[in-house]
Amino acid sequence: MDETTKWTPRPEIYGSPVASESFGVVEKPLSLWEWISGIPGLRKSLVLVGLAIIWELYARYLNNSLLFPSLGDTFGALVAGIVSGGLLIKIWASIRVLLIGYAVGMALAAAMTVLAITTRVGADILETLTAMFNPLPAIALLPLALIWFGLGEASLVFVLVHSVLWAVTLNTHSGFRNVSLTLRMVGRNYGLRGFSYVCSILIPAALANILSGMKIGWAFAWRTLIAAELVFGVSSGSGGLGWFIYERKNMLDIPSVFAGLLAVILIGLIVENLIFRTLEKYTVQRWGMQV
Repeated sequence: MDETTKWTPRPEIYGSPVASESFGVVEKPLSLWEWISGIPGLRKSLVLVGLAIIWELYARYLNNSLLFPSLGDTFGALVAGIVSGGLLIKIWASIRVLLIGYAVGMALAAAMTVLAITTRVGADILETLTAMFNPLPAIALLPLALIWFGLGEASLVFVLVHSVLWAVTLNTHSGFRNVSLTLRMVGRNYGLRGFSYVCSILIPAALANILSGMKIGWAFAWRTLIAAELVFGVSSGSGGLGWFIYERKNMLDIPSVFAGLLAVILIGLIVENLIFRTLEKYTVQRWGMQV
């Protein structure tokens, strides 16, 4: 700075105290709509109530229980099936097979993804298999499953594994590849290799993608199971929820058919909101990886 530059002292500024009453409204109370829109569970409940009203109005307009039973008749059939225990047995039969297939599919997806992320040959194999089998509907393999494994749980587990495997593998591998180079270098500098590198660096960083793949795999497996049970469904002499729907259709018990479909929807809502939402809340949302 030029030595000839003169500094001008800044004048002192004095402020007079202001009464807090003159500030105006500091905290504006929320309106009823703003309060309702701030509660996700309440918003979703309102959506369900709206759908229920549309259901009931359409059933009353149609006035034909063989085509579209009312919501009251459907809930009555659902409660009757639960009280008698028959519907609960069918639900448990489906969920038990689903858990087996989902667990096997998750284990295979984890093994394939770890192999793909740690070796170049594994990545080539995974990309090739995913491109081949991911577009193939699992239900299309049902005839082959019947020939290979017979009429039973093994055939159901086979198609369920196919439903879960590729969705989870594709999302997990994509999440691993999107992990920043900085995090990868940190893991390498700490001497992490192989399985420890995957567990300590890649899985936490890609957990949002992994959970997304798990949700997609669950949805694919659940609807594949119901569709497969609608085709042959008898397992251990009882059958599952899909077979329950098929049996009630043959007996023209349409309210029970809708009750079975409603049970499928309710189970999906419970799994989505109680299991996956809880996992997201205590992991990726808490860590700031997801809003």
